[in-house]
Amino acid sequence: MYIVKKTLEISASHHLNLSYESKCSFLHGHNWIISISCRAETLNQDGMVTDFSLIKKLIHEKLDHKNLNEVLPFNPTAENIARWVCDQIPFCFRVEVQESEGNIAIYEKD
Repeated sequence: MYIVKKTLEISASHHLNLSYESKCSFLHGHNWIISISCRAETLNQDGMVTDFSLIKKLIHEKLDHKNLNEVLPFNPTAENIARWVCDQIPFCFRVEVQESEGNIAIYEKD
């Protein structure tokens, strides 16, 4: 099994729609660290699992320096972002989204 991992830093703002009072309901920003893991039993014709530049194009270009509430069709919690990222990338099986020091959400496909 081949595994590749790409880590991106995204600067983006968001606010959360929550069922309780929280300062996160107000617009605020993070320097998100997103780690994307992809795997395949065989390599493609170019000798890769997936191209690192494709991952950057699909995720970094869509999210960096954006208000995530305006570009994502869901409540942009770290957990929801992790799943969305995983669904965007071919062969992705695991995504870690760190929104601040010590706060990390992980999504793994079965």
